[in-house]
Amino acid sequence: MATLHVIRVFVNEDGEWGNPLGVFLDGGAIPERERQAVAAALGFSETVFVEDRADGRMRIHTPAVELPFAGHPTVGVAWLLAREGVPVRALRPPAGEAAVRYADGETYVAARPEWAPPFAYRELRSPAEVRALDPAGATSNTYAWAWIDEAAGTVRARSFVPQAGIVEDEATGSAAIGLCARLGRPLTVHQGHGSVLRCSPREEGWAEVGGRARLVESR
Repeated sequence: MATLHVIRVFVNEDGEWGNPLGVFLDGGAIPERERQAVAAALGFSETVFVEDRADGRMRIHTPAVELPFAGHPTVGVAWLLAREGVPVRALRPPAGEAAVRYADGETYVAARPEWAPPFAYRELRSPAEVRALDPAGATSNTYAWAWIDEAAGTVRARSFVPQAGIVEDEATGSAAIGLCARLGRPLTVHQGHGSVLRCSPREEGWAEVGGRARLVESR
């Protein structure tokens, strides 16, 4: 039986919040035909099946669909592999090769903004307006955000992903990459209840996202 690691990705400096993620480091032991049902039963916004640790090949499932790329799963897997003593320089989800780096206790992954699921980016006037949003009102993928401090590059955000079976995502790395690329500047994103994501644009249209993670349990 494959071991399930449950981690939280993009936790704050106290190790709180973050987006829960299920990871099977021996995901190849679970037949492809069963993976979607496993992800649905677990109920995390994403569950990852690592098919080859050394090569970084991985597959990502939400409770409803498989994704070619997602931010918190790739950051989470890169962090977990380093914790297991096998840090990687790249991960290979279906969308393409995502470079990995580790710095100051944080894990970063670089990706193409177009790898992300499609989002409607909705800028609001204040963090209070972002907090007041009702997830039930989202009928398509929406990333709502507002400046906390534009000069400092800090943002308040929430993410609703009904097209992937996710009412509200606590921390959405792929959407943060998209926002960073749109604005063309480094950002610190405070998303959901208390998650923290850091993102920066890179050369030739790439962007990276990263942050801290912690292990919740292995079972």
